[in-house]
Amino acid sequence: MEIYSQWTQPLPGDKARGWNGPLPFYMAYPGMLTPRQEAAVLQDLEYLQQLYPDDVKRYRRRIAQILDKTDYEGSMIYDEYPDRYSLRQLADSICRVLEKEEEKAPGEELIQVLLFTEVYKRRHGGPRAAIF
Repeated sequence: MEIYSQWTQPLPGDKARGWNGPLPFYMAYPGMLTPRQEAAVLQDLEYLQQLYPDDVKRYRRRIAQILDKTDYEGSMIYDEYPDRYSLRQLADSICRVLEKEEEKAPGEELIQVLLFTEVYKRRHGGPRAAIF
């Protein structure tokens, strides 16, 4: 009987952790953000994007406008693991559009970074760049 009671006693770590009962689902997966943490991350991202140079802000807004056409229920941008080839094709088409519209066309790497950031924000409920 004593052996059994040893296992039913609270462990010292339980008292130090200050949590009684089962962990919420978001605490059971390390690295997963709570909704409050995710909102803080998106808010921080928005602030830092406001500090971009003017040309990059303009490209970002235009990318958001173009991405609006592929932002619908069932779109590949909302897949759990979006296809790398499809995202690169989308970045290539955006690059071609910007080459026609801009005097100085941005590099494709910059377009990919801005596109992937915009996709991230849309997947996690952040405001779109076209708002700003």
